[in-house]
Amino acid sequence: MRNEATTVLYFVRHAESAYVEGQERERGLTEQGKRDAAAVATLLREERIQCFYSSPYKRAVDTIQELAEGAGAFVVTVEDLRERKLSDETVKHADFRGAKQRLYLDPSFAYPGGESGEQACSRAVPVIERILDTHAGQKVAIGTHGDVMTLIFQHFDPSYGYDFWVSTTMPDIYKLEFDKEHNLV
Repeated sequence: MRNEATTVLYFVRHAESAYVEGQERERGLTEQGKRDAAAVATLLREERIQCFYSSPYKRAVDTIQELAEGAGAFVVTVEDLRERKLSDETVKHADFRGAKQRLYLDPSFAYPGGESGEQACSRAVPVIERILDTHAGQKVAIGTHGDVMTLIFQHFDPSYGYDFWVSTTMPDIYKLEFDKEHNLV
């Protein structure tokens, strides 16, 4: 039985979305992504999630929208939950995974126009802390992205990093339980 002081966060990495350069915020889900979002709603419906937060990116919101509607709730978008920016649009990364790995090896490193892991954490983790305070003892779903999600997890448990990020799929669901001091249980 779950302790009433335990807060449960369900991090839902967005479903499949076709990459369109320059449309990071606006791109929605593919047809497969829409089917997967419906499956997420079906899978999590019995969890009786009370609150829903998301990155403002359309694909993240769309992935949990049906779940929120089924609970009679709405999705609150929070700008600081957006995905980490890899670099500005003029920098191309021929080795995308290698570029990501370098960011995980050096948390203070950032490509031109991009965010370091430290910078992304400094904006995203306080949002999670506020959610934990505001919704203590409740269940909360968070529509998110692979990179910023991994960085949030890493803040609470340093074992998360590049290898975890590489292992994630779209969509993915991760259930984390926290005590009242914001420690993982």
